[in-house]
Amino acid sequence: MIKKLGLLGKNISYSFSKTYFKLKFEEEQITNTTYENFDIESIDLFPEIIKNTEGLKGLNVTIPYKEQVIPYLDKVNKKAKAIGAVNTIKITKKGKLIGYNTDCYGFKKSLKPFLKPHHKNALILGTGGASKAIAYSLKKLGIHTSYVSRKASKGIDFTYASLTENDIKSHQLIINCTPLGTFPNIDNCPDIPYDAITDKHILFDLIYNPEETKFLKLGKAQCATTVNGLSMLQFQAEKAWSIWNS
Repeated sequence: MIKKLGLLGKNISYSFSKTYFKLKFEEEQITNTTYENFDIESIDLFPEIIKNTEGLKGLNVTIPYKEQVIPYLDKVNKKAKAIGAVNTIKITKKGKLIGYNTDCYGFKKSLKPFLKPHHKNALILGTGGASKAIAYSLKKLGIHTSYVSRKASKGIDFTYASLTENDIKSHQLIINCTPLGTFPNIDNCPDIPYDAITDKHILFDLIYNPEETKFLKLGKAQCATTVNGLSMLQFQAEKAWSIWNS
């Protein structure tokens, strides 16, 4: 029987995962597995997918369902529970749904080669499901994190309006977890004091399309090290693949 995998999300026609796995299956001559997009308007439709998709063995989960999918799962792996977001689901032989988070693995693996001893403080731009995995990984790396959001609320350290040049200078790792700058809106970027960025900074963008976002361009102009989200996605996809096949 053909084994089915897929991506759960909303407005995901642009999806990295489908293209990545299609290519992987061709290159590695994997003929017994398919990968498709499950593009749903609301998480309420998730049980229908599980019920009606014969041979479904696993799913990746993307915006906006990384947190919303949790109540539908039978079990959540310890790491994913600590993060509070799931981006990979394994469906067992008995039909149980188990949630994992491979974003943290992908991020850590793609960031580590660029880290220097002075990268002690990080700013996380955005507060969605992806940002939780980033905060978890940074904590494991011993890096202090602060959240930046549009509105002040509990757990938010800075708003974009309150962020000063000194805040930028004292946080030499800045991670964009917002969708600002994603194709086709390539002229958008988070509103931070870019003039305070130096060659000591790393700017990491979870976005991979375009390859160089405006956020990264502005960082590069200040001689910062810039990293896009492509290798993170590749690492997390391979980790998901190993979970589905374990």
